[in-house]
Amino acid sequence: MTKRRKRVIICLAVFTVLAAASAGGIFAYINRYDAADYVKAVLDVSYKGETAVYMEITGASGEEAESIFADNLDATMEGFETTDMPEELKPQYRELFSELAESVCYTVEKPERQEDGNYAVNVMVKPITLFSDTYDTFQQKTREYADQVTNSVMQGNEMPAEEEMQSRIYQIYYEVLREAMDKGSLYGEAKDVSVRVKKTGMTSFEADKEDMDRLDSVLIEDARVKAQEQ
Repeated sequence: MTKRRKRVIICLAVFTVLAAASAGGIFAYINRYDAADYVKAVLDVSYKGETAVYMEITGASGEEAESIFADNLDATMEGFETTDMPEELKPQYRELFSELAESVCYTVEKPERQEDGNYAVNVMVKPITLFSDTYDTFQQKTREYADQVTNSVMQGNEMPAEEEMQSRIYQIYYEVLREAMDKGSLYGEAKDVSVRVKKTGMTSFEADKEDMDRLDSVLIEDARVKAQEQ
C-alpha cells in the first residue's frame, strides 16, 4: 500500500469518525429534553423565576421568560388590589407572595408515552398549606379587632372610618401570614397530579391547560378549602 493511499484511508477514517460524532452530538442535543423536562421548566420559570432551561426548550427570549414570573405575581396581587389594599402594604404582600411561590415543592417524574404518541407526566406535589393553616388564626384576630372597635365605641369613642378598619384587617392578615412564613412554610400530604403533554415538534411540547391549572391549584392550597370544611 502506498503512502498516498494510506493517507487517504486515514483521512477518510478520521472524517467518518468526526462526522459520526458530530451527527451524534446534534441528535443528542435535539433529544436532550423530554416532556418531563418541559413540565419542570414551565414550573421552574413560573414559580421560581428560573429561566435558562425554559428558554432552551421553548426558544423564548430572556425578557419573555422573566416576564412569566412577574406576570404571575401581578395576577396574584390583582385579587388583593381590587379590594382596597392600602398602598403601603402592597410591596410587603408582593414580597411575601414571591417568597411563597419560590417555596412550592414538586417533583416531576419520568414521562410515560401514550398510545397516541403523546405523554403523561406525573408531578408529585407537597402543597403549601399556609393560607388554610392560618385561616383560624386570622379569623380569631379579626374578631378580637372587631371587639376592640365595639368596646371603644361603647365607651364613647368615634367609630373608625371604614377605610381605616379595612387597612387594619389587611395589616392583621399580613402579620399572620408573615409570622407563619418566618416559622417555616407548612406543607400538606403529597399528592400526584398527572399532566398530559403533546409533542408538537422535534423539540417542542405543549402541556394540557386544564391539567396545568389543576396542578397550579394543588401547589398552594386555597384558604377557601378550610372555610368550606367549617
